[in-house]
Amino acid sequence: MRGLLALATTLLLVLSGPGVSPARADPDWSIVPDGEPSPTGPPAASPPARDTGHLPWQKALPGTARVVRERRLDARTLDVLVSSPSVGRLLPVRLLLPRGWSKTAKRTWPVLYLLHGGADDYTSWTRMTDISTFTKDLDAIVVMPEAGRAGNYSDWHNGGRGGPPAWATFHTYEVRRLLEIGYRAGTRRAIAGLSMGAYGAVKYAARNPGMFRFAGAYSGILATRLPGIPAIIMNAQAGEKQDPLALWGHPKRDKRVWAANDPMALAANLKGVRLYLSSGTNSFNGPLDPPGSPWHPAHLGEPVSAYTGKALSKRLKQLGIPHTLHLYGNGTHTWPYWIREFKNSYPMIREALRV
Repeated sequence: MRGLLALATTLLLVLSGPGVSPARADPDWSIVPDGEPSPTGPPAASPPARDTGHLPWQKALPGTARVVRERRLDARTLDVLVSSPSVGRLLPVRLLLPRGWSKTAKRTWPVLYLLHGGADDYTSWTRMTDISTFTKDLDAIVVMPEAGRAGNYSDWHNGGRGGPPAWATFHTYEVRRLLEIGYRAGTRRAIAGLSMGAYGAVKYAARNPGMFRFAGAYSGILATRLPGIPAIIMNAQAGEKQDPLALWGHPKRDKRVWAANDPMALAANLKGVRLYLSSGTNSFNGPLDPPGSPWHPAHLGEPVSAYTGKALSKRLKQLGIPHTLHLYGNGTHTWPYWIREFKNSYPMIREALRV
């Protein structure tokens, strides 16, 4: 493992594959004026909007968090653009709406949050998977928020100054409250993610006891202070042209900040959360890789995530917290495995949401 970690720290670790370039401003976004209702029913007869990815991140508008634009892609898919003072930008969030949903409904719906990986964006789950078709009968709102290429689902330390970007506040407070206030989101919640998003899912559940009934982690770093792991995280930040110390500070000088963002340090708070943790254990091609697939350094994300997953699992066992740990041996750091693991955990998600 030491040799692996030494090698991994030299990588930029773009753990979720090739990056996604921002799209240009899209005329299909419609303004949601303050104080006026936005569309609640199916889209108009005009052609659906193009799925062009996120807008360039313009500065947030003055004032509190609010939805400033909406864009319909089809009968189920609604993108909302949120002005976020926590991140300081206008950020998109994609919703998959359940059958019968409307803003004026008398009921609320459970919520499933799906978090994207590093060097990707909020469109990844609908762009790379059949999530829309797979969840068409799910009586819940599926929420896929923007999280930045290297946001790490954290409120950044910034040398002790805090301030933007505060991604955790954006997701667990601003987006959550806006959906509850204006989009009929309820309080039964589940969360899952891949790679960087796998870390975010477990960290959010542990940092916010009682907020989520299920957390699913597919190939993520789940213990951030194990030997070698801080260097991997900081190298990944540098690879995205970010100051490695801006995220959580220095691993030794800012131990309390690192501990506050370490799922293993927060493991006791996961009591009562249904947990599904999965990863390959090596970087070799597995049964879901096409024959002859080239090897990529990003596949080292699998043994690294297995290393941290085993450590978190050991801690959960010490605490008497039930969980599923699926370490499946061969398999690369790619979507076919994340899709399979999401679908394997889907019955747990439905049970947790009671749908």
